[in-house]
Amino acid sequence: MILDDRAYVTRLDPKNMLGLTEQFPAQCRKALEIARQADLPKLENRPSLVMLTGLGGSAAGGDFTKAIFEAHGGAPFIVNRDYHLPNFVGLGDLVFAASYSGNTEETLSAYADAKKAGARIICVTSGGKLAEIARQDGNAVIQIPGGQPPRTALGFMLIPVLVACERLKLIPEQDYEAAFALLDQLIPTWTVEARSSEPKILAQALHGKLAVLYGLGSWQGTVANRWKGQINENAKNMAFANAFPELNHNEILGWGKAREQGVQCWAAVILEDGSETAKMKKRAQVTEQLVGKTAAFHVVGAKGDTLLAKMLSLALYGDFVSLYLAALNGIDPENIDAINTLKSELAKVS
Repeated sequence: MILDDRAYVTRLDPKNMLGLTEQFPAQCRKALEIARQADLPKLENRPSLVMLTGLGGSAAGGDFTKAIFEAHGGAPFIVNRDYHLPNFVGLGDLVFAASYSGNTEETLSAYADAKKAGARIICVTSGGKLAEIARQDGNAVIQIPGGQPPRTALGFMLIPVLVACERLKLIPEQDYEAAFALLDQLIPTWTVEARSSEPKILAQALHGKLAVLYGLGSWQGTVANRWKGQINENAKNMAFANAFPELNHNEILGWGKAREQGVQCWAAVILEDGSETAKMKKRAQVTEQLVGKTAAFHVVGAKGDTLLAKMLSLALYGDFVSLYLAALNGIDPENIDAINTLKSELAKVS
C-alpha cells in the first residue's frame, strides 16, 4: 500500500499533523499535569447546570465530557456553540469557556454572557484575549500550551475539563493512565510503519466516497461527530454523522433514494462499543440490510475497559483515518484557507 510510505503520507504535511497525532498520549499526560496543578475556585454548592461554551476543536472536549457526565455525572452538562448562552444560564451555574487560541469571537461573546448571568467561570485556553479578560475578572484560567491546530489538541481541551469536574466533585475520578497506556499500545499498530494498519485500510475504502458515520449509541455518536469534523478539516471531504437509535426514525428512509442523488459512491461506518444490547445490534444489522448495495458497511470497535479509554481510542482511530485520506486526496491536512477567509470577512463586520 502506498500509505506504508511515510514520505508519501507526509509529503504535503509541513505542519506535522501526523506527528502531532502520534504524540497524542504525551499531550494528554501534559494536560493532566497542568490541570492537577491549576488554581480552581471552591464550590460551596453543587451547580444546577454545568456548561462548556466553545467552537470547533475547542468544543470537542465538551462533547466528550458530556458523555462522561451522562454516564457518571451529578449535574446536567450542556455544550454551547454560539455567540450567546441560553437564557436559563444563571447565578451559581458553572461555565467552562474553552478556546484554544483564546481569541474565538463566539467564545468571547459567550464569556461576557456568563459573566453577566453571574455564573462561575473556568477558562481553558492557551492565552489570548480570553485569558487576559478572565484574569482581570478574577476567574480561573487553566492555561495550556499553544502553537498547534485546535483539532489536534483534544487532550488539552478535554483532560483539564474532566480534572476540574473531578476536583469539584461533579464526576468520579477517571483512570487516566490506563486510557493513555492503551493509546501508547495502539499507535504503533495504526501509524504508517504498521503495514496492516486498520485506519489505513479503512481510509483506502473511504477514498473517493461520501462517508456516513453512525454511532451505535449516544457516546458512539459523539465520536462519530468527531470523525466527521476531522474528515472535513483534514481530508477536505464531506461526511455525515448520526447515531442509533435516532437515525432509525428518519435517516433510514433517506437511503431509499440515495442512489439517485448524484453521489457516485457511498460508504458507511458504524462505530461501536462492542457490548451494545441485542436491540441495538439488531438495529445496525437491519439498517445494513435495508441500505443494501447503496453503501458498503464497515465496523470499527472501541478499545479499552472504561468509557474514557473507549472514546479516546475510537477518536484517535478516526484521526489517523482522516490524515490518511488527506494523503490519498493529495492535500495539506492543516490548511484552513476557507475558514481564514471567513474570519477575515467577519472581521470587517462591526
